[in-house]
Formats: sequence, structure tokens, C-alpha cells
Amino acid sequence: MTSAQSGIPASKPEAPAADTTDDAAAPRRAGFTYALGRAVIGPLARLIYRPRIEGREKVPADGPVIFASNHLSFIDSVAIPVAAPRPVHFLAKSSYFEGPGVAGAAKKNFFQAIGAIPVRRGAGQAALDALDQQRQLLDEGLAVALYPEGTRSTDGRLYKGRTGVAFLALQTGAPVVPVGLIGTDKVMPKGAKLPSIKERVTVRFGDPIDVSVHGPASSGKARRLATDEIMAGIHALSEQELAGVYNEPPAHTPIEKIKQALPHERR
Repeated sequence: MTSAQSGIPASKPEAPAADTTDDAAAPRRAGFTYALGRAVIGPLARLIYRPRIEGREKVPADGPVIFASNHLSFIDSVAIPVAAPRPVHFLAKSSYFEGPGVAGAAKKNFFQAIGAIPVRRGAGQAALDALDQQRQLLDEGLAVALYPEGTRSTDGRLYKGRTGVAFLALQTGAPVVPVGLIGTDKVMPKGAKLPSIKERVTVRFGDPIDVSVHGPASSGKARRLATDEIMAGIHALSEQELAGVYNEPPAHTPIEKIKQALPHERR
């Protein structure tokens, strides 16, 4: 599962690499399948895995909201919708919805049932389109879940946040609810086929953050300050060791190494 990751043209901070559908103008919500899944999967998961859920009362009952969480495991995108007191949407790789046969249909229905929206991975315009999808959902008064780190932490540390989540919050005015996930990497480590029922997950929701106090979305300083405030909220909940760097793939070419070394905004 990808986190739902969070652009703007190159002259401004461009969006982080993200997934996007071919028809970004119309994000496809889950509808009946999600309603059924929320009624069945949520209670069943809570019964089997007995997650510890803290701070549910802090989540706004209606209106747009962004859940910004640390990211440790594939199962994070199941844990948040199961624990949240309201429906949550997030972006997932379109390949999860396109498998053949009965198994493919089952996987598609599962992801629809937990609020996933199919998107195709890409950068540049693809990232802009993905951001548009998330913005449209917020404009409809819905909740979306995003991971400011951009990708899963493989060593358990909390990495620096990228500014895409803050940009979205500053642009839409949606409050940001920080989420701290604990133990999801033990319930379903990378490479595991199924989650373990021997471990328990803790999901902590923090107080909503109004990032508008930092300035407009067009301000790089505002985006950075808002991102840092969001990450501080996540850190207080997850209690992870801070990595102090961005979670970036290894640079394999001289050009990639130069790009990572040069000061630039991580989107």
C-alpha cells in the first residue's frame, strides 16, 4: 500500500511524487462498497486485533480534515480508517484495483471497502493531478489520510516531513489531525503476506492543527513551518526516534546525488 502522498509548478514548490488516475478531475469515491466495508471490516478488525485507540473525540465530526500520520507498514492505511470515527479516503496504487480473476476482484473490493481511491504513480503532472483529487475530496467536506514522510520508514524512525500535506492544508483551509501509529510494523512487517494477530496496534489522534497561522500556501516559509508543526504533532503521538533527514531512496547516478545534495524543497 502506498500511503496517500502529497504540487505546484516548478516555479513554486512542486508536488511530491504521487499516484494519479487518468481522470484526475473526478476522484472516484467508494460509495456502497465503502459503506458496507466500514460496517463489516471495521468492527471485525477491532474485534480480532483489539487496537488501542486514543483521541477519537478530537477528530472533527464533519467538514474537511486531513489525517497526517507516520508511516511504518502497509497496514497503516487500514488501521487509520478502522480507528477513525468518520469515513477516511486515501490514494492507493491503481494496480491494487486491476488484478485479474476472482483474486483481483477480491482485492479491488477490499481496497474500495477501506476507502481507497485508485491512482497511477508518477511525478510532475501526475503529482499535480493527485493533489487535485485530494483537494476535491476536501472541497466536498470529506476526510483524507496522508503521510508527510512520503514513504514507509524501514528502520522505525520518524523522518522529516515533506511540504505537500502542508500545502494542501494551507490551500484548502482544512484542519490537520496528527496521527501516531505504534506497532503496525510489528503486526505486518515489510514482506509479510498477512497481518499477525499476536501483536496489537495503537492509534493516537491528536488535537486538530490550524496551519493558516503560518501564512499563505504560496509562501515557502509558511509551508515549511506548517510542515514542522505537523511533524511535531505526529512525533508527540508516535514517540519515535527522529531521523533528522528525509526518507529518500539511494541516489544511483551523479545527477541524482547532486539533486539530493542541493538545497531544495521536498514536496
